[in-house]
Amino acid sequence: MSLALCALSHTPVMGVHQPADDVVDRVQAAIDDARKFVVEFDPELVVVFAPDHYNGFLYDLMPSFCIGAAATAVGDYGTSGGPLPVDGSAARAFTAAALERGVDVAFSERMTVDHGCVQPLDLLFGGIDAVPVVPVFINCVAEPLGPVGRARLLGEAIGSAAVTLDRRVLLLGSGGLSHDPPVPRLAEAPPEVAERLIAGRNPTPEQRAARQARVFDAALAYAAGTTDLMPLNPEWDRRFLAVMASGDLAQIDSWSNESFVEQAGHSSHEVRTWLAAHAALSAQGSYEVRSSFYEAIPEWLAGFGVTTAQPRRS
Repeated sequence: MSLALCALSHTPVMGVHQPADDVVDRVQAAIDDARKFVVEFDPELVVVFAPDHYNGFLYDLMPSFCIGAAATAVGDYGTSGGPLPVDGSAARAFTAAALERGVDVAFSERMTVDHGCVQPLDLLFGGIDAVPVVPVFINCVAEPLGPVGRARLLGEAIGSAAVTLDRRVLLLGSGGLSHDPPVPRLAEAPPEVAERLIAGRNPTPEQRAARQARVFDAALAYAAGTTDLMPLNPEWDRRFLAVMASGDLAQIDSWSNESFVEQAGHSSHEVRTWLAAHAALSAQGSYEVRSSFYEAIPEWLAGFGVTTAQPRRS
């Protein structure tokens, strides 16, 4: 029985539009430090709390949460593709634990995941097949969204089940921090875009390439200051990181969904994955942050953070 945590931002623009060399060096140093932490912990199971960007979960049926007992990665934005080595038994145990605690979570024997789940696995493990995983989808994009506190309760439920396993379990949160990328919203979408948000699974290679090119172009314009996308909010990011480090996670429950959008952009809701991962870690008791990195990176359309944490040593 042993838990550890790594939470980090993901960005589809990493490696495509690079910020200044010194920024890249600082990010790489933070990722290298997190990778060392993970290697030393030597996890036997990784629970990945991650969003989706209308690749696996669309409006034909959009759950708030879903735990996968089997999963395949689409391989978007240069991330690894193919089947993940999912531990189905652990996935079922986590689902049962969540339902028992009153958290309505969906369950999938055929989950599809994208870069939101896979990029951190690539960065920390060099691929998706290094260690058994359980993917946990948290809806962070598709409105209407549930209260943010529900993600905390989901994390606590999964953590309570994880501590009963005779295994070293790494809790991996992927997403955020402040950012407002050009992700379409159903309420404002023209008919052809709305149809893609509802039933646009398995796009052709040409459709996926065009979609990715639009994101790359938006990132260039954002870095140049020639777009109306919402600016990054380092103050909000640091406030959130401080709350995660404090262990007093319930205070996030009072943050309204509207406040996330108004202060940090529509996709700042991806920090729900960080909240769930930290809440899961708290199931083993109080914890301490081992390392924390933050930098606002417009070229990557994100406030970029990397945090590692472990149970507090007595």
